[in-house]
Amino acid sequence: MIVQHSSAMACRHCGAPVSLTLADLGSAPPSNAYLTVAALREPERWYPLRVLVCESCWLVQTEDFAQADQLFDAEYAYFSSYSSGWLAHAQSYVADMVQRFEIGGHSQVVEVAANDGYLLQYLVQRGVPCLGIEPTASTAAAARAKGIAVIERFFGVALARELVAQGHSADLITANNVLAHVPDINDFVAGFAVLLKPEGVVTFEFPHLLKLVQQCQFDTLYHEHFSYLSLTAVQRILAANGLTVFDVQELPTHGGSLRVFARRTDGCAGPRQEPVQPQVGQLLAREVAAGVTTANFYTDFQSQCLRIKRELLLFLLDAQAKGLQVAAYGAAAKGNTLLNFAGVRPDLLPYVVDKNPAKQGKYMPGSRIPIADEAHLRMHRPDYVLILPWNLKEEVMNQLSYIRDWGGRFAIAVPGLEEYL
Repeated sequence: MIVQHSSAMACRHCGAPVSLTLADLGSAPPSNAYLTVAALREPERWYPLRVLVCESCWLVQTEDFAQADQLFDAEYAYFSSYSSGWLAHAQSYVADMVQRFEIGGHSQVVEVAANDGYLLQYLVQRGVPCLGIEPTASTAAAARAKGIAVIERFFGVALARELVAQGHSADLITANNVLAHVPDINDFVAGFAVLLKPEGVVTFEFPHLLKLVQQCQFDTLYHEHFSYLSLTAVQRILAANGLTVFDVQELPTHGGSLRVFARRTDGCAGPRQEPVQPQVGQLLAREVAAGVTTANFYTDFQSQCLRIKRELLLFLLDAQAKGLQVAAYGAAAKGNTLLNFAGVRPDLLPYVVDKNPAKQGKYMPGSRIPIADEAHLRMHRPDYVLILPWNLKEEVMNQLSYIRDWGGRFAIAVPGLEEYL
């Protein structure tokens, strides 16, 4: 069933009225707004969490309620370097880009959303001049501690022009898992066309909408994600803002992502520029064949969200009835979406373990489940560990393999409830 709302918002890319609903998850607090002990005595700010589909440009987008400066504040607690798998991914990316585009000491590399320096550190090690742009004070400070120059601002055309005037035009710009996080996607993308040198390259990585819908990865829906991206939509957005897509790679990260390569449309004749690769057209054709440009592609998503919610609650209630203890691992934003949509509270899930000291001792937003360090697992020896960042399942199961010593098992809830020895 397609749910329609009477008052349509305007698409944040093309401006067309948007009323087709992908998912309505009720309401939730910002997914990275972790609570201190003092904050437990205060009310939380909750926002409706609805995701809509533009039937003109096929950009999938969160309905506007929360502002970026409220979501990405000085206490922002997502630090990329706490995932060894993600560090390996970043190191491999740097090696590939250095080889493919002849990046070296003569080059200028800029990363937009540099986070804690998880990627630029590998360029610094190679002696490549680089600059990070990161608006959150907590992660920017961590990047500076690694010797990385960071500008602590949101990116867009205005900042890009300032950087060009200061001599920071870029040979390579990397933007990992940020394109989905910007409310003004046109101003953001247009900034890359300004900052790039005529023969420069920008790469964007983002979770692939095709995988999100087909595998009902609804826990990746949260207010910090303003957009959910197909190549179909991204190619249109980039073209409208002066960039041409010339290559695309499919990646396993975040449950299935795309890495899109683009260059300035007005600079495509340069001697270093590659032709548009055939995989661009091939993936666009696959998306069309899957139905991405039809309303029917999105119609069953809500019912699948409800199925996952029921499966998780039945699992937790059954474990409680049997006297079994369930803990969770990974105080990730996706976990907050899942727990809040399912209405899970500490009576069913007493604590969540996380490696990040910035989250330990705090509480999950909405559910108010306490976040503990890993020693908590060894002390309490739960029967099950529910892995909330299911995209890191193998990494987490290897890290926590010792729970099998007392007969512990692992479980994930998305895209369906599964248990692992």
